[in-house]
Amino acid sequence: MKLRTCMVVIAIFLGVEAFGMDEDGWATTYESLSAFENNPFNPYANRPGYVKPIIDNLGNVLNSNWYISSNVPKGFAIEFGIPFALIPIGDDELTFSEGGVKKPTIFGDKAPMYPDGFGGKVPDYSDPTVYGSETFNGLPLFTYPYLQLGGSFYHARLVLRGMILPSFSEIRSFNLFGFGLQYSFGHLFQEKLPAVLKPLETSLVFGYSSSGIGYRPDDYSGSLDLDITAITVDVVLGYRPFKFFEVMMTLGYQYANMESSGLLTSQIDGRMIVPSIGVEGNSGFKFGLAVAFELGSFHPVVGFDYAGKSSFTTNLLYFRQTLGSDK
Repeated sequence: MKLRTCMVVIAIFLGVEAFGMDEDGWATTYESLSAFENNPFNPYANRPGYVKPIIDNLGNVLNSNWYISSNVPKGFAIEFGIPFALIPIGDDELTFSEGGVKKPTIFGDKAPMYPDGFGGKVPDYSDPTVYGSETFNGLPLFTYPYLQLGGSFYHARLVLRGMILPSFSEIRSFNLFGFGLQYSFGHLFQEKLPAVLKPLETSLVFGYSSSGIGYRPDDYSGSLDLDITAITVDVVLGYRPFKFFEVMMTLGYQYANMESSGLLTSQIDGRMIVPSIGVEGNSGFKFGLAVAFELGSFHPVVGFDYAGKSSFTTNLLYFRQTLGSDK
């Protein structure tokens, strides 16, 4: 009997998870979740690179859509909408480098499959590599929407965003809260500019988001709790050649971090996982381009951001009503 066939028989007898992957070559639940644990006695633990794509994408989602115009009106205004970002999952997020060796992330591919001698195919169970999660692999986009509302007066703007979702699937809890501040400076210098530059506007934007996610897979008790923090500081330059149309450019800095906690216990074999690592996301320089339309109170915005990776910002269902007008 071939060696690989012998390994298949042993794996079936002892339980495939003990060999580090399931029968289809994907990482087991225990392997994937152990990445969040800082435990020297768990060979699958303490792998921040494996789960880093999660916070890379979450950070970019939360640090987007903080403004709908570079101009904040002098008159009192109220606004509300449902913005969200669409972030493509790139090939560079399928692997990470550890000790100079490329390894799969949680978004990565499954193990190569080989003939088992019985007409089927199985992975090489002697391979110690932790492969991607079947749940995360193949996701084309990363996104989630949130509710946002705000108000402004005398060129200063306050924005609040939030979302609370009931338990669904393996997500046991989800909450999001954030606030943003913006102040536009155009009223201080626009009258001194040449006529061609009078439509130029600039503002400073600050955004803070905090999100909590509770995750518990089937066959486990307890939960993996993820606490996400995202902060962005941006300078927004806008040019409005027409009253209903504005082109904006963003230059700024963003920060994102994910802290894990909780306790998970397998209901099959009693093994425990104590999540305890922190992972920093895409933190650093941020650049963006966007176009905004002002069609009465309807104020849609679409744009592109780059902060470690590309994302497309969409603010199609957004409304702002201004009481009073600027000069």
